[in-house]
Amino acid sequence: MDEVPNLAGRCVSCSARAYRVGVIEESRSIDVTLEPLDEFVVIQPVSDETETRSGLILPASATAAVACRTGIVTAVGADVTGVDAGDKVLYPRDAGFEVRLGGIEVRVLKREDLIARVHD
Repeated sequence: MDEVPNLAGRCVSCSARAYRVGVIEESRSIDVTLEPLDEFVVIQPVSDETETRSGLILPASATAAVACRTGIVTAVGADVTGVDAGDKVLYPRDAGFEVRLGGIEVRVLKREDLIARVHD
């Protein structure tokens, strides 16, 4: 077994070095999750693109004047009642905090900011 010096100048086996490198590499690939506290909920906004009755697709820039957005609840805090993960909800466009996790945009807002549950 090959031996290499560690930072203290002592030799360690390659298997120990591989373990240390493996732990560092594993820590880079850990998934990030967001668990809301108390009365907060995490919502993944639904695309702002809308389709008219005639089939025209309006881009998000054309719907920017809309005061409300819809989204899917992905997580709820311990004190939240009335909504569950997976519910589609309506909320004010400016409510809460925008957070990006792994390239995905989510909103963290208080339960009291939710306007309604949407039933499709």
